[in-house]
Amino acid sequence: ATEADIAAYYTHIRGGKRPSAEALEELTQRYRAINGSPLTEITRLQAHALSQKTGLPVFAGMKHAPPFIDEAANEARRAGVERLVGLPLAPHYARMSLGGYQRALQEAWDRELVFVPGFHDHPAFIRAVQGLLREALAEGRPERLFFTAHSLPAWIIATGDPYHDQLIKSCRLVASGEDLPDWEFAFQSASHTGEPWLGPDLLEAVERSGARDVLVCPIGFVADHLEILYDLDVEAQAFAREKGIRIRRTASFNARPEFIGALAEIVAGALVPVA
Repeated sequence: ATEADIAAYYTHIRGGKRPSAEALEELTQRYRAINGSPLTEITRLQAHALSQKTGLPVFAGMKHAPPFIDEAANEARRAGVERLVGLPLAPHYARMSLGGYQRALQEAWDRELVFVPGFHDHPAFIRAVQGLLREALAEGRPERLFFTAHSLPAWIIATGDPYHDQLIKSCRLVASGEDLPDWEFAFQSASHTGEPWLGPDLLEAVERSGARDVLVCPIGFVADHLEILYDLDVEAQAFAREKGIRIRRTASFNARPEFIGALAEIVAGALVPVA
């Protein structure tokens, strides 16, 4: 992505307010450090794999970057689709994230729409996360496990937003019946906006725990992007070196068959008519 692409993306996220020159320079450096985000390409691969698995046409639409949700809706309309399943690639519902996808799709789609408001407790998703953890634990057992997700502004709690509760429920379901190390939940990737964001912050929680060998499972994310490849693989690793500790993470789902299979189950459930 060019600096112009990054500026356009973050201006869109911030509702038309362009980031400062300093913030833009910092963001550009982060994208350079990971050789650009692979998220758009991974999303295309996920869509293709899901189409192969279900035999249904799948259209990928983004909220803040091309191809936008309205472009995907237009593509579906041109393909003659009458009934659309809106499947956000995020397991946990927050009004400002998944709610935004839902609103954008409702505005762009004038035919029948079934929107999946996340899948934080879907058994197929839980099994898929357990599989990632078993894979990581087979390479060595850490002292402590941290589940993480993207932080959001703390004011969402006062509005009764389900995001935090859904995250904790996911973690408990994943841990249920599994032989996991002691675990806790922390947030990551908070923005510096001058307002409080949800905590505890992952790196502060790791330091407070005193653990010297840590495994991170970013349960709120389903693909490699800046929050994984920079915040965990660059920033958290620099923190680990500074503190003389070890931090590993579970693999991302990306287009792995077990995740695509879980999405196929979720779509099949959404297509069953409610009696």
